[in-house]
Amino acid sequence: MFKTLFGRNPASSSHSNNHSARLRALEGSASADKAAAMLIGPAALMQLSHEEARIVVSYMRPHRIDQGTIFIREGDVDKTDFMLLVLDGEVTVETIVVSRSEPITLTVLGPGRVIGEMGLLDGEPRAASCTATTDVHGAILTRGGLAQLLDDDPRTAAKLMMAISLRLAVRLRESTDKLKMYTQLTQAMQQEINQPTVQ
Repeated sequence: MFKTLFGRNPASSSHSNNHSARLRALEGSASADKAAAMLIGPAALMQLSHEEARIVVSYMRPHRIDQGTIFIREGDVDKTDFMLLVLDGEVTVETIVVSRSEPITLTVLGPGRVIGEMGLLDGEPRAASCTATTDVHGAILTRGGLAQLLDDDPRTAAKLMMAISLRLAVRLRESTDKLKMYTQLTQAMQQEINQPTVQ
C-alpha cells in the first residue's frame, strides 16, 4: 500500500519531464492531499499554496523508516541530498556537543515537520542525528527531484526554495537570540566572579 501512497504508481511518472503528468497521477489520492496539506502547515512550508504543494509532492517519493533507525547521522557527508516530510510517526533529533560522549536530545518532531532541508540545499555535513522514535512514514524530496522540479516548473521550485530559506532564516534568528542571551549570562557571571570579595 505504501508504495502507491501518492497515486496510481509513483514510478510511472518519476521519469516524466512534465509535471502535469505527475499531477494527473496524484488525482484521487487522499495521501497526496494529506502530504500537500502538511507541507504547507505551520510546522513546514506555509508560504506555498495548496496547488504548489501538490506539485512539490508529485516530485517526492514515499519512504518508510523502521523504529530505532538512525536515518540522518550527525557529520555525515554522504547522505545529504534529501529532506523528509514526516507524515506519520515521531523522530528524535540529537547532537553530540563538545566534551560530551552521550547525545543530547534537541527536539522530537512529529507529523507535518520537515527534516534535512539544509542538506537538500547545501549538501554540507549533517548538523544533527535523526532517529525514528516510532515507525515513520514520510515523503522524501531528493536534490535530483528538486533539480527536475526546477527544470519543469521554475516558479514553483523558486517558491519552494524561498519557503525553505525563510524557515532557515527563522531558525538562524532564534539561534542568534539564544547566543545573545548566553553571552549576556556569561558576562554577568564573569562580572560576579571578578568582583572583589568584601571581608
